[in-house]
Amino acid sequence: VQLQASGGGLVQAGGSLRLSCRASGRAVSNNGMGWFRQAPGKERHLIAAISWRGDSTYYTDSVKGRFTISRDNSKNTVYLQMNSLRPEDTAVYYCAAARTAGWASETYGYRYWGSGTQVTVSS
Repeated sequence: VQLQASGGGLVQAGGSLRLSCRASGRAVSNNGMGWFRQAPGKERHLIAAISWRGDSTYYTDSVKGRFTISRDNSKNTVYLQMNSLRPEDTAVYYCAAARTAGWASETYGYRYWGSGTQVTVSS
């Protein structure tokens, strides 16, 4: 499975971006999916996740109410809509496919990883 994340870029504080993560090589419609981010000098951590059917989602506290994760299994794609962006959201964002149908909170719960897309929020 190859995961390709896209949609990152430079945006002013308060702006929006929509990240996409498209899987190829094999469908991930039966896998939970997650979005992680890693800021310079910090560990990679989970910010949003979704189960294979989309009926269960997770958001870390800092993005609740601002970010929305969704998926379109017919397109083998997962999205992260990011609104009201803040400078502290600046990071490299990674998508990942979980080892199970549900989502996992730790990196070891994910089997496949995308290459990352840079999000930079200016103040």
